[in-house]
Amino acid sequence: MKLLVVGSGGREHAIAKKLLESKVVEKVFVAPGNDGMLSDGINLVNVAISEHSELIAFAKKEEITWTFVGPDDALAAGIVDAFEEAGLVAFGPRKDAAELEWSKDFAKSIMTKYGVPTARYATFSDFEAAKAYIETQGAPIVVKADGLALGKGVVVAETVAEAVAAAQDMLLDNKFGDSGARVVIEEFLSGEEFSLFAFVNGEDFYLMPTAQDHKRAFDDDKGPNTGGMGAYAPVPHLSASVVEQVVSEIIRPVLKGMIAEGRPYLGILYAGLIVTNEGPKVIEFNARFGDPETQVILPRLTSDFAENITDLLAGRVPNFTWIEEGITLGVVVASEGYPLAYEKGIRLPEKTSGDIETYYAGARLNADQELVSNGGRVYMLVTTQNTVSQAQKTIYQQLQKQDTTGLFYRTDIGSKANK
Repeated sequence: MKLLVVGSGGREHAIAKKLLESKVVEKVFVAPGNDGMLSDGINLVNVAISEHSELIAFAKKEEITWTFVGPDDALAAGIVDAFEEAGLVAFGPRKDAAELEWSKDFAKSIMTKYGVPTARYATFSDFEAAKAYIETQGAPIVVKADGLALGKGVVVAETVAEAVAAAQDMLLDNKFGDSGARVVIEEFLSGEEFSLFAFVNGEDFYLMPTAQDHKRAFDDDKGPNTGGMGAYAPVPHLSASVVEQVVSEIIRPVLKGMIAEGRPYLGILYAGLIVTNEGPKVIEFNARFGDPETQVILPRLTSDFAENITDLLAGRVPNFTWIEEGITLGVVVASEGYPLAYEKGIRLPEKTSGDIETYYAGARLNADQELVSNGGRVYMLVTTQNTVSQAQKTIYQQLQKQDTTGLFYRTDIGSKANK
């Protein structure tokens, strides 16, 4: 069969590469993709994720069996609904179910209604009311843009002044446009964060290995929040009992609640979690695979990914199997200045081989057919080894050999697992 993946980043590279491994897949197209994917035999389609009618026309013309939707903004724009209305099959939640991600206020209301543990919160569209609430609550406190903001719409404020400034950025200065027209202000939760993903169809779900993302730009979790600077899976020091608690107190109630709300969920559910003294709580839900977690989770999948998704779409029980031993770890290489202003067009090192995979995010071929940078996060090196330390050594020795002039990366990905 022929498949289409919608998106352009490292997440979509990993999804397409894993789908291509299937014995039942003839071709995988990615729209729009990036030129770094070409080296893995992936076909690119020059159509933007927002051009639903063009994507539908392409899927019909190429007789695509089903489409896998990668990015949050495509889901929030109702791409799955559009495909279904055109008589096509797409894997991902419809717009009303994807609201778990594209409105933090909606997600909070669902959690509150169905008893899912999360931080106390209040939602505001008026700056003065938000400011008064922050001053009453004190700091540290968390200020979030209600809508999608490319992973950058969250400010963990250490002081009241910082929180008020964040609310002003969003509500008065329009820093995130319509996404920041409302803000969700939450209590600060202390504890260790991790991600838990599940393949979902209604009430049925199938867990993936746990993962831990590194959001801050610099070592020791310093600097601004990014889309993610690296990740590893599974999280070895996370107990099975914590995962069981997440399943019983978070995953099951949310999926049942979505059905009760008339918004049954199909696709990937991503729970961003924190282990507090009171047990695990939800920081956020995402309605799709995370980036960079996808790049360390999918290499651990040993079953046929395309057959697994086909079974899910057909309402059959899929047979997911995973590597049980070792650690998969990946480090993102980004453009200097990211997540703020950065240059493009930096020549990239040769693609790795052997036990290190390269997944490209912001890459393009220049006029001389050289691969150069074309985004904030540029590429990610991923390996699977017996231990976190071995995986770190493998990746960082490789990075030291590469010319990363004009680029940067964190040197401590996975270090929390060694503490």
